Amino acid sequence: MDYGLIGERLGHSYSPQIHRVLGDYDYQLYPMPLEQLKETLKRRDFKGLNITIPYKKDVLPFCDEVSQTVKEVGSANTLFFRDGKLCAENTDLPGMLFMLDRAGISLTGKKVVILGSGGTSLTAQAACRVRKAAEYTVVSRSGPVTYEELYEKHSDAEIIINSTPVGMYPKNLVSPIELSRFPKLQGVADVIYNPAKTALLLDAEEAGIPHIDGLWMLVAQAWHAAKLFFNQDIPEEKIAEAYKSVRRECLNLVLIGMPGSGKSTLGCTAAEKLGKRFVDLDEEIVKRFGPIPEIFKNQGEGAFRDMESEIVKEYGKESGCVLATGGGAVLRKENVRALRQNAAVVWVRRGVGQLSTQGRPLSTGLDALKRMEEARTPLYRACADFEVFNNGAPEEAVKHILEGFDEAADPERAEPEHARCP
Repeated sequence: MDYGLIGERLGHSYSPQIHRVLGDYDYQLYPMPLEQLKETLKRRDFKGLNITIPYKKDVLPFCDEVSQTVKEVGSANTLFFRDGKLCAENTDLPGMLFMLDRAGISLTGKKVVILGSGGTSLTAQAACRVRKAAEYTVVSRSGPVTYEELYEKHSDAEIIINSTPVGMYPKNLVSPIELSRFPKLQGVADVIYNPAKTALLLDAEEAGIPHIDGLWMLVAQAWHAAKLFFNQDIPEEKIAEAYKSVRRECLNLVLIGMPGSGKSTLGCTAAEKLGKRFVDLDEEIVKRFGPIPEIFKNQGEGAFRDMESEIVKEYGKESGCVLATGGGAVLRKENVRALRQNAAVVWVRRGVGQLSTQGRPLSTGLDALKRMEEARTPLYRACADFEVFNNGAPEEAVKHILEGFDEAADPERAEPEHARCP
């Protein structure tokens, strides 16, 4: 064992992928029970370890030295050797501070509400002390402040940090609080990184409030840990590089647009080039509920939209997929949120006269298509991160879709251009 992550149950972790970007060393996952962890620490036959739930306090008695940050937070997540001594550090704190700085969220002089009272809450509390917040309040089901008291006593909060798992995959699109009840809010940070945008962050995005996801904290703490492992500097640019590596892998590409605009064809080709799974959401509806024209004929459009929302909600929370949507998927706000939570969204555009109408219940003629396009254009524009015109060769449109996807996954590049015209 050289370097790695130890926890009770690790499941899928991005840590090996992150550390591969940070340096040329072997980093593995080591799920193990507590007794095995104790034996590992006694033998000390490793070079450096990260520690996660539920062992961040259990490792402390086995260490020769603990940092001031560990004493401040009360737990350690990084073990390394220095001059033959086993040392304990907590890199979650500088990771959280990096996350906040990245979003331009200042705690100094602010009233902060911390959701949750677990180990990550202790990190958030330490961040408030380091950055000299005016005050901070911990909210949890058991107190000291309960969620029932939150709105009555702390609706003047300026910063909210979510340290709970509420909204994390697979229980997506659930928020621990009603963000609209905090009129003075200036920043929202969520330690969750799957999905990329929790319901809490989607609410902040819609309200125009600065916000950030937990992947930045995860990557930044790993960068700090790697520096301790090797006792040397690692360029800070590696943080953004590692972030992009993970985000590009797990980010969905979602294609929206008018019926017959070529979303399925382009999406299938883009998926092959990206090495991602392709899902045609209309085809999934057919598999589960039957032919779409028959659904419209026998049950009506309302019933179809309910079926569509069910499929969108199911696939929108997955990671690393290319999703081609039906033309009306954007008609419901719940669908838009489900699609945007973990995706770069491209609006595929095509001239009305070129739209395919075969087997499409609402595409009943040119005039109907023009009215549909006029009504839906504001919805497509609001949902999309960028748009691509598909009036020429499909290969050219795919090329521009892939360019937009790369830009959406790259934190160091500007926002994707809204329109791309092959």
